[in-house]
Amino acid sequence: MDAAAAILEARRAKRVLTTLGAAAPRTLEEGYAAQRRLAEKLGAVPPFGFKIGATTKQMQEYLGLSGPAAGFVPATSPHPDGTTLRFDDFLNPGVECEVGLRLARDLAPGPISREEALNAVAEFFPAIEIVERRYGDLVELGTPTLVADQIFHAAGVLGTAPANWRDLDLGAMQGELFVDGVSKGGGHGRDLLGHPLEALRWLADSPAAREFGGLRAGQVVWLGSVTPPIWLPAPCEVVVQFEGLGKVSVRFT
Repeated sequence: MDAAAAILEARRAKRVLTTLGAAAPRTLEEGYAAQRRLAEKLGAVPPFGFKIGATTKQMQEYLGLSGPAAGFVPATSPHPDGTTLRFDDFLNPGVECEVGLRLARDLAPGPISREEALNAVAEFFPAIEIVERRYGDLVELGTPTLVADQIFHAAGVLGTAPANWRDLDLGAMQGELFVDGVSKGGGHGRDLLGHPLEALRWLADSPAAREFGGLRAGQVVWLGSVTPPIWLPAPCEVVVQFEGLGKVSVRFT
């Protein structure tokens, strides 16, 4: 059984993913190749979009990465603002305080300028990524396997873009995550590699973009979280709010 098949089997059984032994990808390149095979098995090529993980130094150190990592997002992942989900449908769920965007045009794999990144964006909006703590020992599992498994990704929630998003200081804006009305942390747009557009620039030139043949108009990108994952012990309501950008919520029952 190859890495993609083993990952899919564990996910469908809702069990913690353990080391894949001889099937485990050994390098990040092999990890992204396995991620592509997983997307093919899920019918997610081309994907609905992408998520970027480990945009902060804190998360990079935690995951043993020298930089960010990206994962594809299938069309089954996104949900609208205010949606209600079953808590038990997830394995050890958590949430992240994210900035999202929708692309207005295709981007071929490779380096792009800040201006090219801006011109490729149709809209920015607040977003939530739902992640799962579906791993045991991350060191034993290995970072390439983590990449193959979409870096914790389980689902996402999309907010509504404000009409004036181009007037906002996306780097300075503050975001905050609330669980049942209690703040669990926050950060700023600049925590995403210095600016949300820098996160898009990274993605355009990333191994994930190359594996999937670039980025496409209409795809959604979760640019990364301004907080560490907030793990949820029980059903609750989660709200993410960014000043100027708006808020988005999800309820777990």
